[in-house]
Amino acid sequence: MKDNLLDLVSHTFALGNVDKLKVQGTATETKINSIAEDKTVIIEGKFKQPISELEGTFGMPNLSKLNIILGIPEYKDNPNITINTQEKNGETVKTGICFENAAGDFKNDYRFMSKEIVEEQLKTVKFRGVKWNVDFSPNDASIQCFKFQTQANAEHPSFVAKTEGADLKFFFGEATSHAGNFVFAADVEGKLAKPWSWPVAPITAILGLNGDKTIKFSDEGAAMLTVDSGIAEYNYIIPALTK
Repeated sequence: MKDNLLDLVSHTFALGNVDKLKVQGTATETKINSIAEDKTVIIEGKFKQPISELEGTFGMPNLSKLNIILGIPEYKDNPNITINTQEKNGETVKTGICFENAAGDFKNDYRFMSKEIVEEQLKTVKFRGVKWNVDFSPNDASIQCFKFQTQANAEHPSFVAKTEGADLKFFFGEATSHAGNFVFAADVEGKLAKPWSWPVAPITAILGLNGDKTIKFSDEGAAMLTVDSGIAEYNYIIPALTK
């Protein structure tokens, strides 16, 4: 359970602008979804194995608090993690998580958000789907070069993705100011006909997450970065910026 929670927090809260999510769990699958506070990223995740403790529909707010609790050294070795429940309208509903250290003398309670509240505060955004024009897996060297360019062009919050021949290139800045570009991926299949702009901050954060990554771009103005952590698969859907 702890590994699942750590994986979940490190692939949502770690983006910097995600502090709550919705869990939808059944006996056969456990899914989560969220949206960044600034609406730059939609997150859809699914654990590779269903988590029985997370069956039902409820919210997980204050991910910052959950992140702190998970990092407390008292819970490093053999913590006792249980789900709190209560009866509501004749139904047993999950209300939170109880953390207890191995000695049983140190505890924390993390409270869930009810189904009704989370569905009001975090309405599920249905991604209608698009045709993906470019689909590839970035390598570590390309991700590092992306970070170098974002640092060198820190005053620019966005970049443009273009294909030139078989190369996918990222362009930072403008011709009238400091600028930079590099080949993010060579020998890609497909072409981008439209030079959409994309937000630097969320893409930088996602590329820094642990796991195998794939990236897709669409001429319809959407990008999707997928991260396979080994425990779950997370899709980060990013709409292109409009000027």
